Amino acid sequence: MAGAPQSDAPSVDPGTPAGPGDRGEGNHDRGVTALAGGKVVGVAGYRLGGRALTGGDVPDVLSAYGVLRGLPRLAVLALFERTPEEAELVMDGIAVDARHRGRGIGSLLLEQVAAVAAENGCRRVRLDVIDTNPRARALYERHGYVARRTERTPYLRRLLGFGAVTTMYRPVTGADRTGGDGR
Repeated sequence: MAGAPQSDAPSVDPGTPAGPGDRGEGNHDRGVTALAGGKVVGVAGYRLGGRALTGGDVPDVLSAYGVLRGLPRLAVLALFERTPEEAELVMDGIAVDARHRGRGIGSLLLEQVAAVAAENGCRRVRLDVIDTNPRARALYERHGYVARRTERTPYLRRLLGFGAVTTMYRPVTGADRTGGDGR
């Protein structure tokens, strides 16, 4: 946590800015970071209460890319729009530095996101995983996420590098409210 002594053991820090490259955009209270040795080694972002760690609306995208380059981006982004249902936290993404994978950092991030969901009265957490990331899917399953539907998108494989997206859900449990992992 913030202010804790630095060590190589990973810890999570809710609300820490996303690190290098962060330009002050987004909502930093909609993400958690994993720190090791005082450096950001993992980030998980989520959408809750109408706000997400990253994002922007149509004018933001068009302003950044112009009309010709912005409209195709908006069309692709619209395919993946994920608005939370009532009492639901939607995890937008999780990333762990490749040099730090296999050390439990992804698990720490998932546990912290579940705790945030519990603190905010959510009944479940939802996320999507792509077909080309079986390691992430296995991690989610170990943490109690269950696949509910798979949307096949073979027409996007060449453009985005994947051909299917699976939506997974996990209930928020009493253990999440007390700092456990909810399994």
